[in-house]
Amino acid sequence: MKRIVIAITGASGSVYGVRLLQVLLSAGCDLHFTISAAAIQVFEAELGVKLDIDNFDDQCFLKSSNTNESEDWRKGQLTYHSNKNYSAGIASGSFRTDGMVICPCSMGTLSSLANGISTNLIHRAADVHLKERRKLIVVPRETPLGSIQLGNMKMLSDAGAVILPAMPGFYHQPQSISDLVDFVVCRICDQLGVETHLMNRWGETE
Repeated sequence: MKRIVIAITGASGSVYGVRLLQVLLSAGCDLHFTISAAAIQVFEAELGVKLDIDNFDDQCFLKSSNTNESEDWRKGQLTYHSNKNYSAGIASGSFRTDGMVICPCSMGTLSSLANGISTNLIHRAADVHLKERRKLIVVPRETPLGSIQLGNMKMLSDAGAVILPAMPGFYHQPQSISDLVDFVVCRICDQLGVETHLMNRWGETE
């Protein structure tokens, strides 16, 4: 069972984060999840669901997206950590994982990571993955991008992170928004080595 850290921050694209957790749980992964205060606000604005960062309801969270609710999320395990809790295992390099994904990743979070600033558990866990040379996947969702943001992405890439922008393709003939979301989630799962069947891949038949 792969152990993966998932963080959602305050960029637009909450549905990407929800869908990623759904897919990884259905694949039987052991997930350690945290969310920023800004992401709570974006979550309500985009998905119409109020979350309590201190009393997290994982079922309410997982059902906030209308995509493939028939999947068995019980195959995996979800552990929630407050982003203020530095006692969480994911704050230490001795807590072994198979990678971390920040999806979506705000420009503020990206800037903190690129410059080694750690003010919450998300920053600390990401810093741990960089220093331990473990896979860190950052999924920014912003447009346009200025030279500061691009420079921060370059610094993170040089430090070993994978920069995977939430830029869905169209060659798989998407028929819905869910298809576009699944494209990005599929590419994240590819980076994690988690098998999925979310899209028709280029050069492959159905």
